[in-house]
Amino acid sequence: QVQLVESGGGLVQAGGSLRLSCGLSGRTFSNYAMGWFRQAPGKEREFVAAISRNGGTTYYVDSVKGRFTISRDNAKNTMYLQMNSLKPEDTAVYYCAADTSTRQLSSTANYWGQGTQVTVSS
Repeated sequence: QVQLVESGGGLVQAGGSLRLSCGLSGRTFSNYAMGWFRQAPGKEREFVAAISRNGGTTYYVDSVKGRFTISRDNAKNTMYLQMNSLKPEDTAVYYCAADTSTRQLSSTANYWGQGTQVTVSS
């Protein structure tokens, strides 16, 4: 039973920073590629970032490159998303995701967290 729990969401002003965390339990953390998706009201869920199980490879959607950094700490069973220079268009519910395939995480995932709200004001 893979369980994912996100934390760190909140309300920030444009240009601010926020760090999201996601903990995995129930299985060996290092066996899973990890990633983040987001969904704004009335819009389709979109891929944000992913990291391979050993941390050697990362992927980002073009709109967040240079602003967001995905990382993981296998000793803590935790993945992070550092978000800098936030923009109003980043406002969404952010979902933690896990899969055995890093490539699949660019489009979907086998396991999902419940989501954490990120709101960026103008």
